[in-house]
Formats: sequence, structure tokens, C-alpha cells
Amino acid sequence: MITLLAKLFIREDLPEAEMRTAYGKICGTAGIILNVFLFGFKLFAGLVSGSISITADAMNNLSDSGSAIVTLVGFKMAAEEPDPEHPFGHGRIEYIAGFIVSLLILVMAVELIRDSIGRIIHPEEITFSWLVIGILIVTILVKCYMAFYNHRIGKLINSATVRAAAVDSISDCVATTVVIVVTIISHLTGIIWLDGIAGLAVGCFILKAGFQSAMDTINPLLGVAPDPEFVKQIRMVMHRQDKRITGIHDLIIHDYGPGRRIVSLHAEVPAEGDILELHDIIDNAEKDLEETLHCTATIHMDPIVTDDPRVLKLKTQILTILQEISTTLSMHDFRVVPGPTHTNLVFDVLMPFGFQMEVDELTEEIQRAVVSEIGDRYYCVIHYDTDYSVQMVKQKRGIN
Repeated sequence: MITLLAKLFIREDLPEAEMRTAYGKICGTAGIILNVFLFGFKLFAGLVSGSISITADAMNNLSDSGSAIVTLVGFKMAAEEPDPEHPFGHGRIEYIAGFIVSLLILVMAVELIRDSIGRIIHPEEITFSWLVIGILIVTILVKCYMAFYNHRIGKLINSATVRAAAVDSISDCVATTVVIVVTIISHLTGIIWLDGIAGLAVGCFILKAGFQSAMDTINPLLGVAPDPEFVKQIRMVMHRQDKRITGIHDLIIHDYGPGRRIVSLHAEVPAEGDILELHDIIDNAEKDLEETLHCTATIHMDPIVTDDPRVLKLKTQILTILQEISTTLSMHDFRVVPGPTHTNLVFDVLMPFGFQMEVDELTEEIQRAVVSEIGDRYYCVIHYDTDYSVQMVKQKRGIN
């Protein structure tokens, strides 16, 4: 159904942002219709059987309809054009919509857990019917289909909101399956409090799924490290641009919603090159990033010495010292400033998150190694940077 709707209402030549919005609207509309259908089916089954777990499962589908409405509204609002108050657009509304969906999941989970505990304490006999079992099996099949298309489209358009809907659909499948199994066991054994146990188990499962879904939408709002694959693509674009770009660092990616990313970085170029020609290379790199990765790029040009044997030798020695301390350390922006009494070695060190040495301790160790291996006339002037392009670093001193 979703594939058919996409073929009917989404043109293949649409821009990426408009295509995401179109898919989001289709998923939201389908979610509303299917969840209302499931709510009616399950509510009928719950009323007929008197089962709290089935009725609670029906109310969960009603909340899913509300979630689908939030998804639909979220995609519509996220597609609004930038304005003076929001110059970077409204893309993060999609994350907020996903978070609201997660909150609805959590609320329903808590309500289900509460009611199930009450049913355990005060069990009530339920009426068994194969018609009810058949209805529940149909709802599982529908939810499996919803999980399939939400997962596929969520991955296609990189939407945390749609992926949250897929997680919720999977949770519903598991919940309804547990309800079916317990209903049959309760009928065969006469143990009526199993209905409450089933409701409690389903509630806990939904609670966990809702919490994970909430974290998936909160993290982009708080600011997380970018997708490693996206960082890799940026480096590939920069390296293919021109051989005179010898390296990049200080890479920062700002996420203002799916498809709305701003990239800033420093590119190292030969200090002895023609400034106008190098500036043109940097401009071309910015355009290449924008056209290839659909992002806004700002590149700072860092001139470095590439033809002075003495400077290159000192740079190699400093790199060796850093690698001996820890292979996780790297360096950029190396300069040599000679003086009458001493020579300053000025450079930036990229210190990863979780590095076990403090800045002062690391500086002292580097300086000791420089005095021992290069000479006591050399003094290090170090600026420490943070790598914002990695998701997590687990390392110990001297170990990757």
C-alpha cells in the first residue's frame, strides 16, 4: 500500500527535503487510519472477553493514532521555510515530534503497568473466544506490516520519528502475541491472574521501547557526534578536490534537522602557494561538499610550511613523540618560531574524549620528551582541540 501511494503521490525528481516531507506525510496518514482500525478491533475483542490486557492493548493503538497525528504535523511544520526568527529552518521540529511520540508510548506503558498490577491483586475471570483470538492475530499481521514499512521508509529518509513508529509497531506485535498466548493458557488452566501478569510484561516491554525511542530523538536535540559514514564522505570529498589540500582538521557538523547540516572545517594548504589560487581551491571544495552531501560548508584555510626541511624534520619528531605517548593523539597547525635564546614549537594537539591524562600532565610529558630527544632550546606552545567528529573513544594511555 505504501509503495503504491508513493508511486501515486511522490515524484522521483523531487528535491531531498520535499521527498522526505512527502514520505513522512504518507506514513503519518497511513498510521492514523490503520491504528484507528486496530483500536476498534481490539476494543471490541476486549469488551467481549473482559480482558484488561486486550483492552489496554487497544488503548495503546489509540495512542498510536495520536502519535501518527504528531508525526504528520511534525513533518509538515519541519518543511516550513526559514524565517528571520529561525534562519536555519524548522527541521528540528521533527525531532521534537519524535520525542512526543516517545512520551505517548511511555505514558501508555505506565498506565498499562498500573492497571495490570491492579488486575494481579484483584483478578477477574475473562471470557475466552476464538473470534477474539482471530481478531488479535489479524492485528498482529497489520502491525507487522506497519513495522516493515516504517522501518524501510525511516531508513530511506533517515527519520528518527518514522523509526520510532517502527519500534512502536514491533512493540505492539510482541505485546499482542503475549496477550494471545496468555489468554489461551488462562483458558486451558483456569489461572485468571495470568491476564494481569501478561499486561505487566507487555507494559514493561513497551516502557523499554519508549525509553529507547525517546533517547533516539533527544540526542540530536542535545547535540551528538555525526554519523561516521557522513564524516568519511566529507574527508573523501576534500581529499579528491586538490592535492594541495594536504589535510583537514577542526571538523564540526551542526545538525538543524534531517537534511539541514552545516559543516565547518580547517583545510591545510602550502604556505608558499599562490593565495588567490588556493582560495579558489577552497571555494570549489565548499561547492563540492554542498552539491555532493547537500550541506552548507564553511572552510578555513590554514597555510603550513611544506618546503622547509628543518621545519618538516621537527614536525616529524613531534609526531613521533606524540605517538609514543599514545597512538590516539594527533597534531596539526605546526609552526616554528625561532628566537635568540630559544625556539618555540607551536602546534595543536587533538586530544580524544576519555583521554586519561590531564592537559597539564600531557604538556609536561611532551615537553620532557622534546628536551630529551630534540634539545633544551626548544619550547612547546600547545593548544588542545576536541574531536567533534567521532562518536565515542575508548582508550587507555598508550593504547588505541
